[in-house]
Amino acid sequence: MTKKNALAGLSGIVGLLALYLFFWPVPVDPAAWSPPVAPKLEGVFAPNSQLSAVERLGGGVCLAPEDMAFDAQRRIYTGCQDGRIVRMSPSGGRPEVFVDTNGRPLGLAFDALGNLLVADAYKGLLSVNPAGAVTVLSTQAGGVPFKLTDGMDIASDGQVYFSDASSKFSLDRYRLDLLEHRPNGRLLVYDPRTKETRTILSGLYFANGVAIGPNGAFVLVVETGKYRVRRLWLKGPKQGTSEVFVENLPGLPDGISSNGRGTFWLALATPRDRKLDQMLPRPFLRKVIVRLPRAFLPGPKDYGFVLGLDTAGLVVQNLQDPSGGYAQVTSVREYQGMLYLGSLSEDATGRLAAPSY
Repeated sequence: MTKKNALAGLSGIVGLLALYLFFWPVPVDPAAWSPPVAPKLEGVFAPNSQLSAVERLGGGVCLAPEDMAFDAQRRIYTGCQDGRIVRMSPSGGRPEVFVDTNGRPLGLAFDALGNLLVADAYKGLLSVNPAGAVTVLSTQAGGVPFKLTDGMDIASDGQVYFSDASSKFSLDRYRLDLLEHRPNGRLLVYDPRTKETRTILSGLYFANGVAIGPNGAFVLVVETGKYRVRRLWLKGPKQGTSEVFVENLPGLPDGISSNGRGTFWLALATPRDRKLDQMLPRPFLRKVIVRLPRAFLPGPKDYGFVLGLDTAGLVVQNLQDPSGGYAQVTSVREYQGMLYLGSLSEDATGRLAAPSY
């Protein structure tokens, strides 16, 4: 082969690669968004090592334990990446499979009758009775099927508030929803008496964790794609209106829960990614990124990060572990003086003493 032919062949390859990167169809339709400058990790967000004290429960039994719930016997339930829900003793011993949803259980909560309600990313809203029998409660609202059923909380009146993170992308493609950055998410409520599901807040950017406020006055829903948490008022003079509860967080918010005494625990799965923030105002660049192998897509860092918020959305607790000893925290629940953590990457449920207030 002559040098001229070699150069021509190379030019052809480069041309084909350029055509692929710039014009190949992709499943996303990115919208431009200029995020606020990420807050520095100082002041209320100053790095510390409080999460380095995490104890690991049920190690090696459940990969990516996303959330947890506790029954009347104080046993711990957590959902695994492979679809199982594992049950452990209060000390984390004697792990056993409670049920396999054949999906991906995310949000968990027990109702007043002792049934375990499950927000399953693929199966929808489920109820599992104490014997392990699964009932599908809801798979759509307003004629729109759920694509990624995610967070959940149950109000004192039995109403089940839960999120559909995206009506477009399923869990195995959740990064595409974040890269598209369009309001594909919604907050829903299931009424166990009428068995009806309603959308109560739409236009959310990757709707994630859900938590009921004191006395059921409001419900919080995490918008991971906007680095914020929204509040929808359920009672009082603001009933039916929504507002930003906290915004411009220093990481990607995931699960949120209430301790029942005015503190909300918010899991930050990973600190903000400067490269992702730089891409968000550039839709065309994000299309190019989607065409690259998955390794080029932004991913979470091994960092432990949890915040405590009061009812005004102010930071009152800041727990971190920059070393990533228990990393990519997706959920935090306070139970009997302890904090229990779930994770995207760990193979154990985390536990540590709840900080004093």
